[in-house]
Amino acid sequence: MTSQGNATFTADDKELEFPIVEAVEGCSGYDISALMKETGNVTLDVGFVNTASCKSAITYIDGDQGILRYRGYPIDQIAENASFLEVAALLIDGELPSQARLDEITQAVAKASVLPEGLEKIFDAFPTGAHPMLILASVVPALGTYYADALSVKDDAAIDKATAVLLGAVPTLAAYSYRKSIGESFIAPDASLGYVENFLHMMFGGDVDQATADALDMLFTLHGDHEQNCSASTVRMVGSAEADLFQSITAGIGALSGPLHGGANSAVLEMLEKIQSTGDSAEDFMDKVKNKVDGVKLMGFGHRVYKSYDPRAAIVKKATHSILEKNGKDEQLELAMGLEERALKDDYFVQRKLYPNVDFYTGLIYKSMGFPTNMFTVLFAIGRMPGWIAQWREQNKDAAKKIGRPRQVYVGATERDYPTK
Repeated sequence: MTSQGNATFTADDKELEFPIVEAVEGCSGYDISALMKETGNVTLDVGFVNTASCKSAITYIDGDQGILRYRGYPIDQIAENASFLEVAALLIDGELPSQARLDEITQAVAKASVLPEGLEKIFDAFPTGAHPMLILASVVPALGTYYADALSVKDDAAIDKATAVLLGAVPTLAAYSYRKSIGESFIAPDASLGYVENFLHMMFGGDVDQATADALDMLFTLHGDHEQNCSASTVRMVGSAEADLFQSITAGIGALSGPLHGGANSAVLEMLEKIQSTGDSAEDFMDKVKNKVDGVKLMGFGHRVYKSYDPRAAIVKKATHSILEKNGKDEQLELAMGLEERALKDDYFVQRKLYPNVDFYTGLIYKSMGFPTNMFTVLFAIGRMPGWIAQWREQNKDAAKKIGRPRQVYVGATERDYPTK
């Protein structure tokens, strides 16, 4: 029941009017902040699927129409025309950077790619074979200890410093985490190289293939931000306590490490390898999915938000073909294409909106580039860094900010006495 766009809520003998907060696009929201005060009760929304925790101007998604925009710019235009550092500036500043601003960011980030003296020693504490994502999650908060002048959440200069340090140092930390995991010596950053080229140099050494660097730059761009997902919401939650940017980003890395968030592309590769090991064709496997055969899971299809084709997936699919064609025929790509073809024409999958998502093809590209599976979430973290930073900064400047403190509906034991002897 609505009145002039507002919602009327009736509970017992009370009637409340919840004002509507209009969105520029997409879902508007009802302000229910008076609910508990007036009724003594709260809403229950498991997983926050119907609850907006903030107002944001960073990213817009229309899952039904397959729309993703950064600061108003469609993702396909951004992916085709902008470099990753341009996208970082757009997400963080709110506008595309001038050449002077881009030069400033590029220089600050390049400077920060050289780790502070002594920080490398922390890698000695990790065993060879440790997962690179776990190493990264451990060294990012340590990074902040070397930048006491970048820890204030009230000083703009400190926040700018922390922003540049994280954008610049995390690729170095990521590459070193990989090198440590395989027991190889570190490769120092090269200031003469571009952002992505420098990362590939620190990962693998030798000459950097430009087509590979361009494709990885685009993949980082596609992962730049994705509204209030699990890791972005985690960064905001931790930041709402006025935790510094380094600690908040570390929390985001932890959230991303979960297989339901950042591990989907590696799960796709595992699925393809399993199909190959059984000798099944794409048609055989999809029949098993339809028949709900035990142990058969379709990975890389469907999305919590997108109910049509993930706009990022279409871009990645095109890049996958160009990269893998350059590197030679790939049987897993052919298998993946067969799965997609069946899903797009079979009513069973279409009715359930099981379209390929961005993770479906990214693992194939990363593998072709030489990245091991355990680096996939690390690559995701590098790409998502600007979005996390932008989300944290936006919240930090929000006059309506409150420390995050969800309510609960208690269903445990009522009061009882401790047994006496």
